[in-house]
Amino acid sequence: MARGDRKTSKVVGRRIEELTLPKGAQIGAIVRVVHDAEDITRVVIPHHDTVIEADDHVIVFVAKKRLVRDIEQLFRVSATFF
Repeated sequence: MARGDRKTSKVVGRRIEELTLPKGAQIGAIVRVVHDAEDITRVVIPHHDTVIEADDHVIVFVAKKRLVRDIEQLFRVSATFF
């Protein structure tokens, strides 16, 4: 899940094309809850200009299991997040 904001996260508030994904990793989908009267859940098929929002569930496909740690590091928020 994408947490934080543009200041505390390397992904939130950024377009897909701005992310530094490891070679062999690709974002396949984003599950987003639209908080309105009905709290609708949407699946977003990402494009280069799709912006990741706070609380998005980002589905990442990796070619090798060793890339999981790099992806987890990318989605980790900074120490100033609270």
